[in-house]
Amino acid sequence: MKKFVDNPAGVPAPPPGRYSHVSRVEIADTVTLTLAGQCAIGDDLSVVAPGDIVGQTDRVFEIIGILLAAHGATFADITSTRTYLTDMDDRAAYAETRAKYLPADALPPSTVVEVSRLFLPDVVVEVEVVAVRELDRA
Repeated sequence: MKKFVDNPAGVPAPPPGRYSHVSRVEIADTVTLTLAGQCAIGDDLSVVAPGDIVGQTDRVFEIIGILLAAHGATFADITSTRTYLTDMDDRAAYAETRAKYLPADALPPSTVVEVSRLFLPDVVVEVEVVAVRELDRA
């Protein structure tokens, strides 16, 4: 088994010494990627689309796509999602936006919970994912 953490280029870096964006575990012929919760943060570390569930969900899944691609994975490799919303009334808009990214014929198990707040004001959604893919043996 091989395990390491990563902060790929192309997405805002986490605060130094606090966490990593990706944990990668290689066992036999598979790679399991566990992504830290992602929020709608821009390259300048500001909140993207403050208070807007659709705009933030798009940004979150854009970041998730970059993190997955950095490890040779795609949205089709996602095996589970966990979503935190500051308002459960946003669930339908979140689900509709998320559907643009996840394959309709292989939707992963999903948990959605409401929380009183997230780590920055105006952040209304945070998404964690786990993905599994075959290990490239070139």
